[in-house]
Amino acid sequence: MPPVSTSQRTYRYLRLTLAGAPVAIMLAVLFAIPDAGVLPSVSHYFYSSARTVFSAALVTAAACLLALSGRGPQRVLLDVAALQAPLIAIIPTPVSPGEVPGVVVDCAAPCVPAGFTDDLDNALATYLVIGAVVLAIGLVLARRGDVALRDTGPTLALAATVLAGVALVWTLAPQLLVRYGHAVAAFGFFILIALVALAEALRPSDTHPPARRTRIGYIVVAVALLLDLAATAVSAMLFDLPVVLAGELVALALFLVFWMMQTAQKWSLADPALRA
Repeated sequence: MPPVSTSQRTYRYLRLTLAGAPVAIMLAVLFAIPDAGVLPSVSHYFYSSARTVFSAALVTAAACLLALSGRGPQRVLLDVAALQAPLIAIIPTPVSPGEVPGVVVDCAAPCVPAGFTDDLDNALATYLVIGAVVLAIGLVLARRGDVALRDTGPTLALAATVLAGVALVWTLAPQLLVRYGHAVAAFGFFILIALVALAEALRPSDTHPPARRTRIGYIVVAVALLLDLAATAVSAMLFDLPVVLAGELVALALFLVFWMMQTAQKWSLADPALRA
């Protein structure tokens, strides 16, 4: 076997770390069930003992996605997904009174309990500052010629748009961010992953295209993920069915399947830094 370079080893470890993020979330939910019970969604376990692992896994996933996004449309999509993941972690999902054992909800309609809104202000401020710093570093590197602006330009533009949008909504209509921010970020994240899977199948890399069966697998995962999201949203909104937990678990499982396919496809790349 050819020797493994430092860059290959690093990227392999990052890929395996990212694959571990959905596994960690599912395990944290499983271990929280004896105390919290079966809650309406994975996101409701933010208010349980699973909170630390839930948030840490999403932030870790964001860092790995930024490091592994590669080139082309996949790069832009994964970079934007990386911006969504921390928002899923730091914006709690609204809950109704009695939905989560031990959590006091002081409103009749679903809302974020008062004790968690101060944490949200702190986390959003940190998110925006760190995001702005990363964006500035990207601009400096592009200006220096360390990265090609034609490759990073779309990502930087979309990152600036996302950060500006979050800051604007937080400033002008914070109630909208609290009410809908988590759901928008979560659905947006999985939609982006489905689009990446489609891009891998329909616009594969010229230098390292996936095998035919892998391309078919990407299409199956993408279609299944989009159908799962649509079915979950429609069932929850129109029929008030308690299917969000199952839908989210399916989405996490499909993300894991997609990422393991990516990892297997790109495991032996000679230069993963350029073609990840």
